[in-house]
Amino acid sequence: MSRRCMVTGKGVMSGNNVSHAHNKTRRKFLPNIQDTGVYSAGLERLVKIRTSANGLRTIEHKGGLDSWLLNTAPTKLEPKLRKIRKMIVNALAAKEAAAK
Repeated sequence: MSRRCMVTGKGVMSGNNVSHAHNKTRRKFLPNIQDTGVYSAGLERLVKIRTSANGLRTIEHKGGLDSWLLNTAPTKLEPKLRKIRKMIVNALAAKEAAAK
């Protein structure tokens, strides 16, 4: 499992712990990655994604999972998110066709 956010792309960073005496020891800064379910109104179900806390805030800020995915270019999405986006587009098209 990679330590990378599917939404923001945040990953592991490296740096130093610096003591009071300015001794430096290497360390890793890990992103706050969570396996979570986000509701998709188009699919009418929870979608499992692996995202950071900041990624969840981004999704909420953009109006929810569907709105964020549909307004983001597919080339900027991870493969799993592209697949979810395609499922949402197909589900919305099917709902629109059924309404006619």
